[in-house]
Amino acid sequence: MKTYILNDGNSIPALGCGVFEVPADGTTYRAVRMALDAGYRHIDTAAAYNNEAEVGRAIKDSGIPREDLFVTSKLWIQDYGYEKACLGIRASLAKLGLDYLDLYLLHQPYYDVQGAWRALEKARDEGLVRSIGVSNFTPRLWQEHIPYFATKPCVNQVEFHPFFQQRELRAFLEREGVLLAAWSPLGHGMKELLTHPLIREIATRYQREPAQIILRFELQEGCAVLVKSTNPAHIASNLALFDFELSDEDMKALRGLDTNRGMRDPEEPGRAEYLLAKYRVH
Repeated sequence: MKTYILNDGNSIPALGCGVFEVPADGTTYRAVRMALDAGYRHIDTAAAYNNEAEVGRAIKDSGIPREDLFVTSKLWIQDYGYEKACLGIRASLAKLGLDYLDLYLLHQPYYDVQGAWRALEKARDEGLVRSIGVSNFTPRLWQEHIPYFATKPCVNQVEFHPFFQQRELRAFLEREGVLLAAWSPLGHGMKELLTHPLIREIATRYQREPAQIILRFELQEGCAVLVKSTNPAHIASNLALFDFELSDEDMKALRGLDTNRGMRDPEEPGRAEYLLAKYRVH
């Protein structure tokens, strides 16, 4: 498995299994167990997904040594502010049944971001988390908050796929020495993406699935990629990305698919209030 070195010196697997919107009715447990059995070693969850407990149970039952796994979770905006965030971090650990997290993120760029970040720094210093980062920060929101942090985030997890390649943000993060981690790398199953004639044509030439071409493109662009599936065949297929490489010509062609439009705009008015009402963690 390819890895990236973060700006704090820790390493992160380039490919991970995400569980956003996977129900905590046994489905998350089964999906994570299948992913771990298939060879994934990076699992990405969040307090707001309300499935941390099933992720933790799957990790425990897998029998894989903890040091061989990379586990990410995220603090929800309901628990922003220093004191609440300190409790929120420990709540994630308790639900997961883990002594530490490899990566913990601020899930959204709203409300008391700076107080929450201080709690993440404290948790890192105490050994409760190894690396800390953010999610859904645009360049403008980054400049609004990050310059006031004592330490720089290691990761910014954002929407990224061939139709939304985040060129401005990626250039900004590269200058900052921060890794972009891609959520929704397949466009949340967007039919127009998976059936795009260019992607299908490239897939045919490489004798690969369209999803594999998309994910391989993202890896070669230097992103960490978080894929989600509860289908055993897709879980295995999404992992088979490291025995081929796209040509420079095909990479250039895929870059041409960028529309610079995403499914979510973190700067949209009312976005914070909408998310706070939609997702509750307690």
